[in-house]
Amino acid sequence: MIFGLFKRKSGNTAIVERQYALLTAAARQPYLYTDLDVPDTVMGRFEMLSATLILYFRRTRASARPGQEIAQEIIDAFFEDVDHSIRELGVGDAGVPKKMKKLASMYYGRLESYAAALEAKDAEALAAALRRNFHPDGDAAPSMVPLAGYLLVVEALLVDVSEEAVETGQLHIPPAGA
Repeated sequence: MIFGLFKRKSGNTAIVERQYALLTAAARQPYLYTDLDVPDTVMGRFEMLSATLILYFRRTRASARPGQEIAQEIIDAFFEDVDHSIRELGVGDAGVPKKMKKLASMYYGRLESYAAALEAKDAEALAAALRRNFHPDGDAAPSMVPLAGYLLVVEALLVDVSEEAVETGQLHIPPAGA
């Protein structure tokens, strides 16, 4: 109870929860796992949610202050969710900070590598980055070109999402395979 006193209060809680739920649902679309070679594993889901969030943050970087504040709160919610998941997987309190640091580093590394390919609209470069991250063993890794194509289409569609949708937590990611 005492820890709640120090938690930052936000009037955006409902908006953040709604938007985070929409982003999470988009990253969990069965089609991504059955047809676009996203591994249905804990790390595969982390990778897909990371990719989805990266598209969202690339859209909100041009938003007005309220949209950017919501985006920051969503990244905070993401890392709180990751922390909770790590603990559920049985990582002890002593190991959580080290694991969180590694996962945060992974996320920001992906942000950088995907952004370069997305900026260039380079499906092959994006597919190569996705292949390295989604299939790190690399031996018989799928091409990831279909997933890269989907992410490029989503990014192009997000440009037209209104500021109102961003500021009210109603930005929808188009479905895969539609």
